[in-house]
Amino acid sequence: MYRIAALLTFSALLLGPALYAADEPAQTFRGEISDSQCALNVHSLTRSHQEMLKGKNMGSTPAECSRYCIENLGGKLVLVAGKEVHYLDGPETLMQFLGKKIKIRGVLDKASNTIHVMKIEDEDSSKPAKTQ
Repeated sequence: MYRIAALLTFSALLLGPALYAADEPAQTFRGEISDSQCALNVHSLTRSHQEMLKGKNMGSTPAECSRYCIENLGGKLVLVAGKEVHYLDGPETLMQFLGKKIKIRGVLDKASNTIHVMKIEDEDSSKPAKTQ
């Protein structure tokens, strides 16, 4: 019984955003998965991890810095594509892509600037994630 409830809950979380944004067409987005703290200059002057990595108090890689900011400073998952920054609404499997260049297939909710993720691929390995 517990497994069925867990499966139904997971399915609702996975499919909910896609159903919500069904009126908008799916698009492809490319960029780096980061955290909102660094990407939106909350504690960075360069919209990057440069300052944080120099101090090494938030990690020594962009992925470690993002994880620290999300877990400890209230940062949110974002996609940084040049000067554009979009929030990401999708499965927790996105955390494995922190600091990586990726390709996302999803629907952009313009009102909240949030991409409802349907599919994600690591651009370096071109290996699809299990988020479909």
